[in-house]
Amino acid sequence: MMSFLSEVRLKTGSLFSVHTHTHTHTHTHQDWAASSVVGLADIFTMRNEHLSLLPGLLTQLLLPLGAAAQKTSDCARWCPLNSRCVNATACRCSPGFTSLSGDIFTNRLENCDDIDECRPPVAVSCGKFADCQNTEGSFYCECSPGYQLASGAKAFRNESENTCQGVDKCQLKPRLCKGRSICINTQGNYTCRCPPGLELNLSDPNVCSDVDECSSWPPVCHNSTVCINTVGSYRCRCLRGWELKPGFQNKQTNTTCQEMSFPAWTEPPGIKSQGLSHFFKTVQVLRRDFKPALAQDTIEELIRGVDELLQTPQDLEALPRSEQHRVATNLLAGLEDVLRNISQALPNGTLTFSAFAGTDLSLKVQEQGDRNVTLSLNQAKMLLSLDEVHGSSDSGPSVVGLVSTPGLGKLLAKAPLVLDPKQQALLRERKEWLGEVSPVLLSDVVSAFVSNKDTQNLSSPVNFIFAHHSVTPGPTQKAFCVFWEHSQDGGGHWSTTGCEMLDTRDTSTTCQCSHLSSFAVLMAHSHVQKEDPVLVVITYVGLGLSLLCLLLAALTFLLCKAIQNTSTSLHLQLSICLFLAHLLFLTAINQTKIKLLCAIIAGALHYLYLASFTWMLLEGLHLFLTARNLMVVNYSSVSRFMKRLMFPVGYGVPALIVAVSAASRPSLYGTLTSCWLHPAKMFIWSFLGPVCVIISVNLVLFFMTLWILQSKLSSLNSDVSTLQNTRMLTFKTTAQLLILGCTWCLGVLQVGPAARVMAYLFTIINSLQGAFIFLVYCLLSQQVREQYGKWFRRVRKAKAEPENYTLSSRAVSDASTPNTVN
Repeated sequence: MMSFLSEVRLKTGSLFSVHTHTHTHTHTHQDWAASSVVGLADIFTMRNEHLSLLPGLLTQLLLPLGAAAQKTSDCARWCPLNSRCVNATACRCSPGFTSLSGDIFTNRLENCDDIDECRPPVAVSCGKFADCQNTEGSFYCECSPGYQLASGAKAFRNESENTCQGVDKCQLKPRLCKGRSICINTQGNYTCRCPPGLELNLSDPNVCSDVDECSSWPPVCHNSTVCINTVGSYRCRCLRGWELKPGFQNKQTNTTCQEMSFPAWTEPPGIKSQGLSHFFKTVQVLRRDFKPALAQDTIEELIRGVDELLQTPQDLEALPRSEQHRVATNLLAGLEDVLRNISQALPNGTLTFSAFAGTDLSLKVQEQGDRNVTLSLNQAKMLLSLDEVHGSSDSGPSVVGLVSTPGLGKLLAKAPLVLDPKQQALLRERKEWLGEVSPVLLSDVVSAFVSNKDTQNLSSPVNFIFAHHSVTPGPTQKAFCVFWEHSQDGGGHWSTTGCEMLDTRDTSTTCQCSHLSSFAVLMAHSHVQKEDPVLVVITYVGLGLSLLCLLLAALTFLLCKAIQNTSTSLHLQLSICLFLAHLLFLTAINQTKIKLLCAIIAGALHYLYLASFTWMLLEGLHLFLTARNLMVVNYSSVSRFMKRLMFPVGYGVPALIVAVSAASRPSLYGTLTSCWLHPAKMFIWSFLGPVCVIISVNLVLFFMTLWILQSKLSSLNSDVSTLQNTRMLTFKTTAQLLILGCTWCLGVLQVGPAARVMAYLFTIINSLQGAFIFLVYCLLSQQVREQYGKWFRRVRKAKAEPENYTLSSRAVSDASTPNTVN
């Protein structure tokens, strides 16, 4: 019984604890009652033997349970949303909510409303750069606009979690500020600022608008200039008829100008000409009296002066060519410079003027309008774009001019022509070259100019159409579009660089140039290199045979000790020089693609052939001295003289000639068709001159040697050996005509009807010069033939010894082998 009561006490204790817990959680009252009944049933089931006590105990337990159930049912019916029951008569608002009476209320008409924690007075602190945001029953913190949490999260609870930091909006959104405005990042925000010369647009603070400084007062530019507004700034440009003051630049904010003056134009120094002096006196008068308002009158007077000077240039034509070119260069450059400057004082429009002797001028002045300009003269037309030769529309008046000076053709008629590298390469491929005859002017000399002086490299070319007298180029004539290129010495020459011919007809030629200058059309004579295939074969076969013979001769002179003396040394040096010259000629004479390499090859050939002829001269001199001293038994004096003389003369004199030639005319080494000396300016005579002198001296020595030998033969005695030696010497002297290079005289005889025959003789004889050297000095020499015999026998013996050794070895092997008896 006691144990039962204990169990009942435990069960009831747990029930009461559950009952007490229901005051805290009102929503579990009914569940609690059911679980209590189940617990009692378990108790009664566990103690079946004590059933007599159940009625009384059950009555005591069920009474409080019914009361509690009644209280729970009353609380759940009237507590509003967001609240919980306190007891039968009171309710408590949930956290984050409150009623008019406070957290606990008894009035059934009251509700639990949300508490705004973010409304002043703020009970919550979110920290710096953060804002509080209220929610239903709670709140949270977030960073202020322009800030963000370091972690990248969107919200946090209190100040301790605050890591808000500024965001660079200018970097995140580069186009926040539009146009030319500049975005400036601020603390949590940004602002748009304008650069100098711009201001914020009132309708859109993110856009900058231009400030028109030219409409402000007082004026921002000097009174000698015109103000030109630009985006964000302004520029000052000289008034028409005014020019920059020294030390100032045009189109700057501080530009200052002065009234235009006539440019300086002086006479070229060192020229003695009355007509030229009179012209420059006229120029000085025009310069002294010049006024911008009278610019047109000044231009017309200037054109008349040039026309009169070139109409009858008697004293100018009497000047040397170089001085005539200097005068022409001065007139072209000076006239162009003066017209370019003073024409900017003219009003907008076109000015044309023609002088009596044919000097024509066409000018066009405009500030805005058609950018494609065409100017026409009697004998020429020019088409160009102002965009290529002038600045923007605010650059002031654009001046385009074309002036024709036909009288200058008399001064430039025989000026040299220099082709650009592309045209040179084209002629080289066709095996053509320009002749030495001076080119002929087909058209008038026309000068083109614009306001801008820098017109050397135009992105869009300028077209010229030249009219000229009817001409049909022959097979050896070519027309070129050229310009007058100034040189450092004040002269100049015709050049084709930057110009090409688009079309040519009987009476007109169209040219296209990438720069502006003074232009014309020339007719030049060209020559086509026509090679005779038979002569080419003879040359290559003859030189190939000579190379082989020269190599054998050089080896003979080096290795044959029986014949080594002063004469052999001369033969050896001549063979070496001729071998190298012929070898370089065969392999490199046509290597004209690389100009520097071709010049080096030409210089090497120049030196080697001059050295060969110098050694020929020494051969002739030595032969003469030997013949003269036939009566002398000891030839030591001749040998000592030649040993001291031959190497300094044989290699030093040619080196000196080539050094002087290269220093004076380095550009004339190499032509368009071959790596040899250029015929221009008589440069070929740096080779032909020494060669002609050597051939002449050798001919004199040759005939003197023959005379000495004839005298010797007339006083013969009975000494047969002396007679034989003298006859051999006579034969070798005759052979010297070939070896000493005297047959090169045949090249001079290649004229008239016999030119072809002489060309064949010249090619055959001179290409076999090496073969003659080997024949005379080696094959016809008894000592050399004996030495060749010794060498030949040694070679045969050397080949026979291995064969004899092989045969003897076989004989010994056969003898040692025992006979076999069948």
